[in-house]
Amino acid sequence: MKLYGSYTSPFVRHVRIALLETQQAFEFIETDQAGSSAQSPTQRVPFLQDGNVFLTDSASIIKYLREKAGQSYCHSAQELDQLCLVNTALDATVNVFFIKRDGVDVTAVPYLQRQAARVQSTLGELNRSDIAAVNTAAANSSRPYSDAQLRLACFMGWAKFRNQIDFSAFESLENFYLQISHYAPFAATQPPQA
Repeated sequence: MKLYGSYTSPFVRHVRIALLETQQAFEFIETDQAGSSAQSPTQRVPFLQDGNVFLTDSASIIKYLREKAGQSYCHSAQELDQLCLVNTALDATVNVFFIKRDGVDVTAVPYLQRQAARVQSTLGELNRSDIAAVNTAAANSSRPYSDAQLRLACFMGWAKFRNQIDFSAFESLENFYLQISHYAPFAATQPPQA
């Protein structure tokens, strides 16, 4: 099994956590933008090759890995909705990050202002939701966090790493992040520090 990605991508990080949790052997192949453009129709990471299986999105990759290991992926519509909420904020933040890196003044473009507002309103909703609550029954299991929670943590870690979001107004999310930071698979997949 080969996972193509970058060490800094929050989407790749979530896949790497799922691989650690499911204890599946894999080869990690670091891939840049040119490599992903040449090898994946989505022109982004991650993508996974496992025999005849080729997957190009982190959600389908994680579902595949969980099912292969006999685990569930998003066991309820509510958990899937939480994961989608996180993805909405994450996608918008990543897009704004790359647009800013290209020299665009985000405040001058109404569409980008809407993206920034979308991130803030989504974070507010997540902060009020139960996503930051750890399931005490699962806390001592080998998989104490849901995939929605793992995606949230990967998003927060990336946003902190890239200095994109100040989470201080989101107390529940900050407390959650402090707690999950001690979870071994999450800690083991930290982006390299410059």
